[in-house]
Amino acid sequence: MRRLALVLALAVPATVASAQPRPEVRQDRRELRQDNREIRQDNRAMRDDIRDARRYSMLLSIFDQAVASRQPPAMMDVDRRVMAAIEGEVRESNREVMQKGAEAARSQNEVRAERREVVRDNMRGQPFRAADDRRDLRDDRRDARDDRQDARREMGENNRIRLIQQEYGSLANRLDPPAVNRKRALIVELNIMASREIRENMKEKREDVREKREDRRELREDRRQGY
Repeated sequence: MRRLALVLALAVPATVASAQPRPEVRQDRRELRQDNREIRQDNRAMRDDIRDARRYSMLLSIFDQAVASRQPPAMMDVDRRVMAAIEGEVRESNREVMQKGAEAARSQNEVRAERREVVRDNMRGQPFRAADDRRDLRDDRRDARDDRQDARREMGENNRIRLIQQEYGSLANRLDPPAVNRKRALIVELNIMASREIRENMKEKREDVREKREDRRELREDRRQGY
């Protein structure tokens, strides 16, 4: 009886261990969860950008009405509303800079993990798995390159919105024609930036959906190959 109990005790951990997914599958699942988080972030960013585009369009209309009215209090109120909108844009941009930087770092980690898989496949003498993983490595490198570009673009947008904030702040409450013309040009630029951000987010969401599709395929391949 004691011998049977010992055999069962040794067998249970082995059975539990064999039921655990291999590291490759766990990595695939982590990447899919991250894909879903990034797509949710894309959807939130798109809603925010559409809201911003509507706000800046409205501010431009109100600005023109205030200029036409020639009422200093109306112009001062518009300046206050524009500065508040820009301040909110700076906060939002700061968050997106951190988010894009984190996504770029994760993508680079995925490249390193995939590169290790290719090395392991070659060491194990598994050329077919190595070929699949090399294709996945190419996909991950492309995704990492896209994420680095997104991070650089977001940093550039952040720098520009900060400069707009400084310049508009220096012109606020001024009613001379050069100042009024320059303030209007800055609001027009904010409208252009908001429209461009919508297009960029649409592009990024397509990239994230494609990456999720590729990660699903990689998970299926790893399962089929016995991982």
